[in-house]
Amino acid sequence: MSEENSQVGYPAPNVTPNITRLTPYRHGKSIQEVERELGITGMIKLASNENSLGPSPLAIEAMQAYSGKMHLYPDAGTYDLQQFLAAKLNVDPEGLVFGNGSDDVIHLVGITFLNEGDEVVQAHPSFVRYEAAATLNNCACHLVPLTSDWIHDLDAMLAAVNEKTRIVFITNPNNPTGTIVGKQALDAFLDALPERVIAVIDEAYHEYAAPDPDYPDCLPYVREGKNVVLLRTFSKAFGLAGLRIGYGITRPEIASWLNRTREPFNVNLMAQAAAIAAAADTAHVERTVAVNEAGKQQFYHALASFGLSYAPTYGNFIWFDTGRDSKQVYSKLLYAGVITRTGDIFGAPTYLRVTIGTEAENAKFLNALPEVLAAIPTAE
Repeated sequence: MSEENSQVGYPAPNVTPNITRLTPYRHGKSIQEVERELGITGMIKLASNENSLGPSPLAIEAMQAYSGKMHLYPDAGTYDLQQFLAAKLNVDPEGLVFGNGSDDVIHLVGITFLNEGDEVVQAHPSFVRYEAAATLNNCACHLVPLTSDWIHDLDAMLAAVNEKTRIVFITNPNNPTGTIVGKQALDAFLDALPERVIAVIDEAYHEYAAPDPDYPDCLPYVREGKNVVLLRTFSKAFGLAGLRIGYGITRPEIASWLNRTREPFNVNLMAQAAAIAAAADTAHVERTVAVNEAGKQQFYHALASFGLSYAPTYGNFIWFDTGRDSKQVYSKLLYAGVITRTGDIFGAPTYLRVTIGTEAENAKFLNALPEVLAAIPTAE
C-alpha cells in the first residue's frame, strides 16, 4: 500500500442498513483461549453443550478412512447420508436438507422464504440465530416471552402471528432453558397456524429428550405434509461439533427450494462419513444419554442443596438462577478452571447455562460454585 493511501485511507464500505442491525454471534471462549489468557491449565469447558464423552470411535474411524481423500470434493448431494437417515427415520429422502451445522439450515430457510417486510415469530430467550435470519432478510422478528416456568408460550406466539408472518421458530428442547412443549400443545398450535406459515421446530437436543414420554415425536408432522421443517444436528449427542453438520427434515417441495439456495459442497467429505457412522452407533448415543441423565440428578441435588432455583432440563445443559450478576460468577469460575455461559446474552443477567458433563467435570464445577457465590453480593 502506498504511503498516500495508508494516510488518507479508503472510504467505508456501503453496508445495507439491515446488516448494520445484525449482532455478531458471541461464541464461548475455548479452553486454549482461557488457559492462555489466565496462565493456568486444567480448564474444563461447560459452555457450549458439547458431548463430554467425545464422538463415537466408529465416527473417528470413518473420518480417518476419508482423510486421504481430502483432495476430492465431497458428494454435493450427500447421497449416502441422505439414504441412511431416510431409512432410519422413515422419511422421504428427498425431504432431507443438509447444512454446515443446523445453523446453516436456519440461514437457508430465511433467505429462501423471507421477503423484505415479512415477519418472524420466536420465543425469548431462545437461540439467537432465528432473529439473525429475520434481520438478515430485512424482516421484523417478534420475540415472545417464555412463561414464568421458562416454557414456550404457544398461545402468545399464536397471537403474535399476523398476515405478514412467514416463519415461526419453536426450539424443543429450548436453548438456553432446556424446557419442552408437549405434543398436545404443539398439535393445537400447528392446527391453528395459517397454512402460509412455515413452522421450524429446532430439535438440536432431540436425542437427550427423546426417551422422555412427555417429549413429542414430530416426524408425523412431516409425513402428513405439514409446512414444518424439523432441525437436527450431529454437534450435540453425536459429538461432531467440530465437523459442523446438521440437517432439516421436511416435505420434498420445501426441501427442493432449500436445496436450490444451499451452497454447493456445504457439507465436507469427512463430516458426511463420520455422521453415518455416528448415527449407526446407537450404543454410544445410549451411553451419552445415560451419562447425561446421571449428571442431571447430580446437578439437581447440588443446586437444591445450595438453595438455587433451576429449570428441569430435557437437554444436556441446565439453566439456573445464581441470584447474582452472572458475569461476575462466570469470571470467578474461570479462575476455578471452569468455563460456563452467562445469561445476560439471553436477557437473564443472574442466570447461568452450564453444560452437563462427565461426573468428574460436574463435580469440579459444583465444588467450586459455593465459594464463588459466597464472594459475590446477591442481586437487588
